[in-house]
Amino acid sequence: MKKNDFRRSDRRKDIPDNRKKELRRREEAPREDALPAEEPTGLIVGRNPVMEALKSGKAIDIIYTDPDAGGSISSITRIAKERGIVIKSVSSAKLSQMCAGASHQGVIASGACAEYVSVEDILAVSARKGTAPFIIICDEIEDPHNLGAIIRTAEAAGADGIIVPKRRSASLNATVYKTSAGAASWLPVARVANIPQTIDTLKQNGIWIFGTDAAGESYTKADLTCPAALVIGSEGFGMGRLVREKCDYLVSLPMLGKITSLNASVAAGIFMYEAVRQRTGAQG
Repeated sequence: MKKNDFRRSDRRKDIPDNRKKELRRREEAPREDALPAEEPTGLIVGRNPVMEALKSGKAIDIIYTDPDAGGSISSITRIAKERGIVIKSVSSAKLSQMCAGASHQGVIASGACAEYVSVEDILAVSARKGTAPFIIICDEIEDPHNLGAIIRTAEAAGADGIIVPKRRSASLNATVYKTSAGAASWLPVARVANIPQTIDTLKQNGIWIFGTDAAGESYTKADLTCPAALVIGSEGFGMGRLVREKCDYLVSLPMLGKITSLNASVAAGIFMYEAVRQRTGAQG
């Protein structure tokens, strides 16, 4: 023990116990400069995500641009002006500060990230398209990069929407929008309090629930042409027990190497495109 530590201990002999607890709490708490910076919310960062947000009609309050960035920035500002959106010219350094150092490519939109729909809104999508419902349920996908990648693939695969839980899940933040390459502006996302109850609602609407689990049958044997909801489990633990019990079928991918699992977004993409293969084959 250092000399100064003895002195500190000596001084505390006369301090009341409740005051000692407060001092210990402050010393054990991480310094403010050691805390990780919180990711900004309500921002869409990057040229493609902002452009897709504009095209899809998302509610945007302000677009911040670096006038020296060039490229597609002029097209973004033109569309923004046509929609009457406020445009502010700022430096590249200011944009970096706003998005905590993320790659902004000279443009950030504000006020459009956290827009969720209801499960009923997602169910209405297939009714408008005249196709069998195809919904993706993300059971506690906490990595925003994984959620963004899943949204991107789901939109490309023609899914009707994504359902995520309110707790223990990434939200529609700037990273999700960026990773989705703008797909989050097009694909409806519902945020629900209880995934098992939501599954019951889907079943009441004639939708079959396919859970992804290593114990399931081969994914190519499942009939995904029916009204289907595909459940993607969390990165580390897979589906929760209650969610797993609610599934009508469990499907799996063959794992032939030393590694026994895939990244959640990669696995989700394989399952989704098996559904695409079956459905387009059925149509043809």
